[in-house]
Amino acid sequence: MPTILEMRGITKEFPGVKALNNVSLSVEEGEIHALVGENGAGKSTLMKVLSGVYPHGSYSGDIVFDGEVRAYRGIRDSEADGIIIIHQELALIPLLSIAENIFLGNERARGGIIDWRRTEARAAELLEQVGLRESPKTLVDDLGLGKQQLVEIAKALSKDVRLMILDEPTSSLNETDSRKLLDLLLEFKAKGMTSILISHKLNEISRVADTITVIRDGAAVSRLDCAEGISEGRIIRDMVGRSLDNRFPERVAHAREETALEVRNWTVRHPIHSERRVVDDVSFHVKRGEVLGIAGLMGAGRTELAMSLFGRSWGAGIEGEAWIGGARADLSTVRRAIDAGLAYVTEDRKTYGLVLDDTIRRNVPLAKLEAVADGLVVNRNREAEVAERYRKRLNIKSSSIEQEAVNLSGGNQQKVVLSKWLFADPDILILDEPTRGIDVGAKFEIYTVIRDLAASGKAIIVISSEMPELLGVTDRLYVMNEGRFVAEMATEEASQERIMTAIIKSGEEAA
Repeated sequence: MPTILEMRGITKEFPGVKALNNVSLSVEEGEIHALVGENGAGKSTLMKVLSGVYPHGSYSGDIVFDGEVRAYRGIRDSEADGIIIIHQELALIPLLSIAENIFLGNERARGGIIDWRRTEARAAELLEQVGLRESPKTLVDDLGLGKQQLVEIAKALSKDVRLMILDEPTSSLNETDSRKLLDLLLEFKAKGMTSILISHKLNEISRVADTITVIRDGAAVSRLDCAEGISEGRIIRDMVGRSLDNRFPERVAHAREETALEVRNWTVRHPIHSERRVVDDVSFHVKRGEVLGIAGLMGAGRTELAMSLFGRSWGAGIEGEAWIGGARADLSTVRRAIDAGLAYVTEDRKTYGLVLDDTIRRNVPLAKLEAVADGLVVNRNREAEVAERYRKRLNIKSSSIEQEAVNLSGGNQQKVVLSKWLFADPDILILDEPTRGIDVGAKFEIYTVIRDLAASGKAIIVISSEMPELLGVTDRLYVMNEGRFVAEMATEEASQERIMTAIIKSGEEAA
């Protein structure tokens, strides 16, 4: 197959750091080319150079597309050639319809007036191509994440895409939606479309990719041909520069007899549709030193349960009791929940976890500012000392503690959020999708932190859509479906099949 894209000797620098160092990449027409590497390796930066987010002149090296050197000065330039990038954070406007989102900035108009009939007819055609059975008039806000991802792909198709770049497209999707999306990429490949897929999920890479480029510390270290049967171990070795024989730390039981948190008959209603119980009469407990997992499909109510416990951050008409250390706890506000010893690491780090336009130094102490303050004034030296300590402890890759959170990779942003709550020194730590969008090396580091916290007597609750993760890091599991806990099991007795059976069986009984 002819080569559709070459990136030759790309070097990109930011203040204090060389993000890309003489990187070269070659993609053949009609293939799915995977781009893998640790968080902060430079994958997204390379794709932003290609798409014109970082314009010509801000980097050195050449982009050759269709045999010609290109000088993209913005996204419109690359899109004109059919290069479309779909970022990890979806760029959709929730209160606009599917059709309006698809053609936003690319409107179907006559004489300056939008032709709605033509717009919606073309949107319907595109939705059919991506297998989304929704009306073009449906608001994006009414769609789940899997369907929103398909809208983004339909939006790309509307621009006559020739090379589609997908940055972590399945990081927020459940297994069913992820499988559908990967099947769609294979369908596009069969029709001759070229794709570049950035993903940390190596099983997905192995399933759909034709070739793999591995980037480590801003440099391309290997190009692998999947037809030769590349093992995940080989990919990991190239990514992290060492072998990871085990994906999870050795399991050591640290659970003590003392119950850290007990929740009794907890019910949470939807904040708008008050008749709907999103969490329905849930009771559970977690002991000191225990890592407790909550499994379930997307929409089961896991995040809503966690947020409602953490200072009633979500939901309405909340009923039930929470007991911490044997005494009834007041969790009526976030401040009171923190004072009671509870912490919550959100799945949405950009919206709820970080102040993106502020520095690592300012973000890390946020949950316990009084510890770095003299009265009402923050002591900058103490603040810097705390931030630097956690930057080293969690191996946060950054130029310094003065780097803004928005300029960190996803994995390093997650480490900053985790640092913030570790500094608050909670007794009970709820981790909601703690490794979403994070590479295998950084995952192991976070798993090790979880185990160390449990060994120190902390109670940890892990919510994850990745069943291997739950089976690898927890001591005990609850299975949640449609707002209820439907099974409880020791992790050593659990399996993916047993968890799914509990979910399916509970759904059949409810029907």
